[in-house]
Amino acid sequence: MHKLTIILLLFIANPVLSQTEITWQTLSDVTFTDKYSEEEEAYFYFPHFGPTVKALEGKEVYLKGYMLAIEPKEDIYILSRNPFAACFFCGNSGPESIVELKLKPDHQEFQMDQVVTIKGRFKLNDQDIYQCNYILEDAETYNPD
Repeated sequence: MHKLTIILLLFIANPVLSQTEITWQTLSDVTFTDKYSEEEEAYFYFPHFGPTVKALEGKEVYLKGYMLAIEPKEDIYILSRNPFAACFFCGNSGPESIVELKLKPDHQEFQMDQVVTIKGRFKLNDQDIYQCNYILEDAETYNPD
């Protein structure tokens, strides 16, 4: 019986099972109001995160989307619900449809609009207007199979 308990504990503690799958629908649990930035002398969407999204803060999650290679040489990548031609930047969605990626060093090269699943530690941002509202830190490709 003692061996069975140890095996069960190892199975439960397995880090592969600790990731939470999220969807773009999950990330829609947010509303926005206009907020004026003195620094930029412009209005920005200020997020008000709902309870579903707040519960993900700090957790390791994974999400499938389109890779937007914004500035690959500077390691600036975005995961988007839509391909580049139809993404938030083109006016077809809102800020909740993109996630900023802080990729681990030595990550693979990505192509624009490459469909990938990315895992990382989920972070909410409602303070820094120069970053996305959703960020995946320590991000890397993920194959949940």
